[in-house]
Amino acid sequence: MISSRNRAEALIQNLGSLDRRVADAIRAVPRHLFVPPVALACPDDGDERVIDREADPAAWWEAVYSDIPIVTQLDDGSTDIRAASGRHTSASSAPCIIARFLEWLNPEPGHRVLEIGTGTGWTAALLCHMVGTANVTSIEVDPVVAEQAAKNLGDAGFQPHLIVGDGAEGCPSRAPYDRVHVTCGVRTVPYTWVEQSRPGAVIAAPFMQDFQTNFALRLVVTPDGVAHGRFPGLASYMLMRAQRSLPGRQPHETENKRHLTTRIDPRTIAYAPIGADLAIGAMTGLTAHGSDEPDEDGELYRMWVTDPRNPDTWAVMDWRPGCEEYEVFQVGDRPVWEEVTDAYFRWVGWGEPDFDRFGMTVGPDGQRIWLDRPGHPLTGRLSGN
Repeated sequence: MISSRNRAEALIQNLGSLDRRVADAIRAVPRHLFVPPVALACPDDGDERVIDREADPAAWWEAVYSDIPIVTQLDDGSTDIRAASGRHTSASSAPCIIARFLEWLNPEPGHRVLEIGTGTGWTAALLCHMVGTANVTSIEVDPVVAEQAAKNLGDAGFQPHLIVGDGAEGCPSRAPYDRVHVTCGVRTVPYTWVEQSRPGAVIAAPFMQDFQTNFALRLVVTPDGVAHGRFPGLASYMLMRAQRSLPGRQPHETENKRHLTTRIDPRTIAYAPIGADLAIGAMTGLTAHGSDEPDEDGELYRMWVTDPRNPDTWAVMDWRPGCEEYEVFQVGDRPVWEEVTDAYFRWVGWGEPDFDRFGMTVGPDGQRIWLDRPGHPLTGRLSGN
């Protein structure tokens, strides 16, 4: 049988060029100590499968030391993981994205680190190795997940300061922090994380505005109590529970539906560069996704646009070949499709900037996304700017 040390080394090689400190942490903290005997492996090809250490140990070990996320909880624990169907609500993220976030965070020995979302405990353990166990504070909202994480960490020989609670509140009694490591997606960055950080501190978080594409966010706290930063890459995580979208409705579930037409091919938005996704999401606050959905009439592309704060506001656009105009079904008073297309053409008018030209500022008055510099904010709902 291949040793866990050799498996970890093979995983590191598979991840490519890594910061030496991150690679050393992965060597020192075996991932298998933080994966339950039964879990759900989620490779990129979408072929999710249950892995069972007792029933098929070879498949379990292979998945644990592969560069894939492993889901450990469904529907906040109300669905058995063996069902392999349900909302993913806790997981061990793919090692590649964990490594990238640790590199963006750049923790040094002795840094005080606040982690939001303990999960399985693996990233908390990696941070303990990098900065020292006494310097890590990790918060988990789910008491069952938190209890198992504490056991995992203890079995691995680490004892960070663990809290069961709302990560958005941070932990002021252990502040100030040099680093804030966020392992759940956020639409809004809580200002408490900035308040509890010292000047020069780094906050690394998955920014999940969810207009087709999600991003990594890296902020640096300044002495005036504001944080500025940019989007160094892409990242999709499970949303912080307090910031989840409200459930949407399907077209046949309501009669409050308007039938419109548009000359704009929905694929113009759906297939736009990801810089457009960031800009449109920032200006509208809407979410979107699309897919090919052939039906009895033949080829079809369908795109959904929704207001995450209001389940009664959404639109769906259909594309079929050969059409001069495309159907739009819209629910609610807000003209979401028009907002999306207006935002898209504003982005075109700016020269189609890529996502790395955008940044964010977080202060006491909230967050704002800007183009090129903080003085050029993208205003909400297409007003001004």
